[in-house]
Amino acid sequence: MARILVVDDKASMRKMLSAALAAQGHEVRAVGGGGEALVALKRQGAALVLTDLRMPGLDGLGLTRELRTLAPETAVVVMTAFGTVETAVEAMRLGAANFLAKPFSLDALKVVVDKALAMNELRDENRGLRAQLQDYQFEGVLGTGRSVHRLHQLIAKAAPTDSAVLITGESGTGKELVARAIHANSRRSAKPFLKVHCAALAPGVIESELFGHERGSFTGAHQRRLGRFEVAAGGTLLLDEIGDLPPEIQVKLLRVLQEKEIERVGGTVPITVDVRLIAATNRDLGALVREGRFREDLFFRLNVVPVLIPPLRERKEDIEPLSAHLLERLKGNARPGCSPSLSAAAVKRLKGYAFPGNIRELENILQRAMVLSGEDGVILPEHLPLELHAVRRRSGGDFNAQVESLERRLILDALKAGKGSQSEAAKALGMSRTLLIYKLKKFGIQPGSFRPKRRA
Repeated sequence: MARILVVDDKASMRKMLSAALAAQGHEVRAVGGGGEALVALKRQGAALVLTDLRMPGLDGLGLTRELRTLAPETAVVVMTAFGTVETAVEAMRLGAANFLAKPFSLDALKVVVDKALAMNELRDENRGLRAQLQDYQFEGVLGTGRSVHRLHQLIAKAAPTDSAVLITGESGTGKELVARAIHANSRRSAKPFLKVHCAALAPGVIESELFGHERGSFTGAHQRRLGRFEVAAGGTLLLDEIGDLPPEIQVKLLRVLQEKEIERVGGTVPITVDVRLIAATNRDLGALVREGRFREDLFFRLNVVPVLIPPLRERKEDIEPLSAHLLERLKGNARPGCSPSLSAAAVKRLKGYAFPGNIRELENILQRAMVLSGEDGVILPEHLPLELHAVRRRSGGDFNAQVESLERRLILDALKAGKGSQSEAAKALGMSRTLLIYKLKKFGIQPGSFRPKRRA
């Protein structure tokens, strides 16, 4: 149930909407104009305002504009009988959550109201989660987008436990930073954090590196050596590029996870170890399991808490804050008295690039551009590598046309699957029926041509 304020200058409309919303379990109040609505909201707030667009005095657009200051937490849905998409877009630009084109069905009313209220709940939930995350350390795991926020949540949930974590993602996405954040927020934070790069060590060396060896166990073993599992006692061990771990070491690692014990090379006495294990890889371990190159039982033991880091090209909103952080870190290499920064044009150019090397490539690009920048330290597009300019030229002109072509094809497919039903097509596409109707007019699509022909 939510508190809803209905605003319409027609008494019949207020009565109908009030009855429909009350039947859905909401607490409803109705007023006849925008001025009355502001008074009512000052006396008693509302989760949602459902307002007509055209009204004497303060109209729906004016009310939406006022609410942005007076009650920014209140969702607004604008009703219009005039069907102009431009007006609806203007209302949404001013902060309206959605719009309803009159006449509309009670089902359409319920869908739009439920969606607006759900967005309110999601906003409140995210605010609460952000407040909870303030006590956690996420040094280096930067970004403002939804994917990074989810990553922070996952780190916060995984850190207090001792469960194994499997971090996957392309090279350069920051897997080690995530592992360090998990360690920093765990009860083991005061103990060691060690890393072993599995792909960088020969099979004969990695066993000794992980488990240690006894004196005389092989040629050159002049004294006992403790392995990483013992050195990291009480702390966290990151096994980077776990997909490259040799099969014989996979067997020994499985025993460590199962028994919490190791045996040094050349040793016969089991040694109990207390280490939090985090594994990371840029390879598809599931595919390696299917190919018989990675043990399935070990995969399940490692994949208790899976953490997938999205590539930088899927989180363009994070490029600017990441760049600011990297430039701050790199400014020690800048000219004396120079404070490096990005121009708006350079940020735009960076956001248009796919970054196959992810954050590592971004850092390299910024370091190079910082050297080429002027005395003021401001990085301009001409200071960026040539490949960024080439991408810009290739992807510029017909991008919008390609998007519209794809959108039109998806709508046609949805109408075909729904046999011409606009409601079914809108549901499949995840858009409102009103928006679908606008798209049909825009693309000149006749939904009736998809309906099954009646037999004579």
